[in-house]
Amino acid sequence: MQFTAKLSYLSLQSIMLALLIITTFLLSNNAYALSKITAVVDKNPAMINESILLTVTADDDVNRNALDTSPLLSDFIVGQTSVSSQTSMVNFKTTRTTKWQVVLIARNAGQFVIPALSIANQQSDPIELTIVATKESGSDAQTDIFVTSELSSNEVYVQQLLTLSIKLHFAVELKSGNLTEPSLTGATIEKIGQDKQSDNIINGKRYRVIEQTYAITPEQSGEFTLKAPLFSGEILQESKRRSSFLSFAQTKPVSILGEELKISVLPIPANYPSNAQWLPTDILTLHQEWQTGDKKFTVGEPITRTITLTAAGLSKAQLPKLEMNSSRGLKIYPDQAELHANLSNDRLVSQKVQNFALVPSAAGEFLLPEMSVSWFNTITNRIEQATLPSQTISVQAAEASFADNSANDFNAATNKMANSTNNSANSVNASNNPENSAGQLPALGTLTSVQDKRLQWLFLSLWLLTSFAWFVHMIYLKKNNQAINKSQTNHLTNNNNHYLALLAACKKNNAEQALNLVLPWLKVLLSRDNSALEINNIAQAQAVVQEQSFATALNDLQQHLYGKSAINGAPSWQGLALLTAIQMVEKQQSTKVKNHQISPLNP
Repeated sequence: MQFTAKLSYLSLQSIMLALLIITTFLLSNNAYALSKITAVVDKNPAMINESILLTVTADDDVNRNALDTSPLLSDFIVGQTSVSSQTSMVNFKTTRTTKWQVVLIARNAGQFVIPALSIANQQSDPIELTIVATKESGSDAQTDIFVTSELSSNEVYVQQLLTLSIKLHFAVELKSGNLTEPSLTGATIEKIGQDKQSDNIINGKRYRVIEQTYAITPEQSGEFTLKAPLFSGEILQESKRRSSFLSFAQTKPVSILGEELKISVLPIPANYPSNAQWLPTDILTLHQEWQTGDKKFTVGEPITRTITLTAAGLSKAQLPKLEMNSSRGLKIYPDQAELHANLSNDRLVSQKVQNFALVPSAAGEFLLPEMSVSWFNTITNRIEQATLPSQTISVQAAEASFADNSANDFNAATNKMANSTNNSANSVNASNNPENSAGQLPALGTLTSVQDKRLQWLFLSLWLLTSFAWFVHMIYLKKNNQAINKSQTNHLTNNNNHYLALLAACKKNNAEQALNLVLPWLKVLLSRDNSALEINNIAQAQAVVQEQSFATALNDLQQHLYGKSAINGAPSWQGLALLTAIQMVEKQQSTKVKNHQISPLNP
């Protein structure tokens, strides 16, 4: 019996505990039901373009998307919105809250009403808000953070570059932030440089300033509005707790809107030349430099001419192309242009540096034509010209070769021998002329006999002299043939050496060595067929050989060496094309020499 009574007592306790839990659960659901919504702002009155923090609190855990902020868009710019939920228990009493923090920016000054906001079946009370203009606020209501914008000019021509400076001023500590980039219809916008930081004191209050600079190039004419920049971020605030123990700094979201700016873009003037590139700027200059200061140039040696174009208020993409045209006897190889841009006294200054390699193939005077660039002066509203005047350069021939001096000495010796032969012939004619001798002979027979003996001795002497001259001539011919044979052997040896060295340079892709060996190889090769042929530069070599593949390969070789393409990171020179062309020329010249062998003299 006692055991049964004890079991009944335990069952009764279990039932009572279950009823208590159910009752508590039902009461807690009723207690946690949404019953109130409150809405407050952090400042009233507030200034125009200043962030206003609207805090909406619901006394229950509700959906994060339950708050509808669309009624605020008519009078305010709605910025960043953050949502947080909190649950707390004090003396076994549980409370739950959901909080929305919405950043608002007033569009205009005046009296406004933040309408009642609804969540489920509950509504907040409306809030009357006063917005004052910045000029009316006075120094006492000076804000801790604001944005200013400044244009270099509010009236520009189409494609004329202007700069926009955006400055964020803040007297509080920023935790994070983001400043929107400017936007303008029908224009290209590019940021210039990095952000600049500085300090400034305004109305006795110290501000930290972050500055951003943008280059704006309008592509259409008309009236435009540059959208106001918007800053959104969080600032640090001191904790509201009384004790500093375990207290942390609190953050507050802020949004600041700058001012809109008006821009008037003018079209291109009707009198500007239609065939010239439109360049609106306040200054544009051309400058040239030469690699050698003495301006003494030699055939076959490259000449570097550097032309620099500098313009203020133009982007790198707007700078015109600089060109030089080749002329007869002067080839021109342009380099890749170098572009630079930087800020100088809050103005964008762009520069193009263009190198030209000039390679003269003949001696003489060469006229470099005038180079000019048309541009529009935006200060005087006039068309102007930046000009490099025409210039004449003098190119001297390379040093004369040994073959040239030998040919000149041979011609002088031949002329001297001809003059001597003529004088001897005149003397013999005078001696054999009977009319002249008869007038000088005496009438005595003895004198005639003596004269006849003298003539006999004279003829004998001339015969002996002729025989001796013939003998000397035969010895000279024999030695000359030996010298010619030896010279031909040396020519063949030299040609073979130059030919093999040139082939090796091409196989190794050694451009400079290959170019240095081309002329020696050709001089020896072509002298076998025509010893009087002169080749002193590459242009003459191309004209004599007249092989298209050989000329093309030499042009590519000179472009690689004189155009400085290898310095700019271009691929290294490949000698296969020149190697093939050299083998073809060698084969053709060998065949030509065999076909023109001198036949033996007829007896």
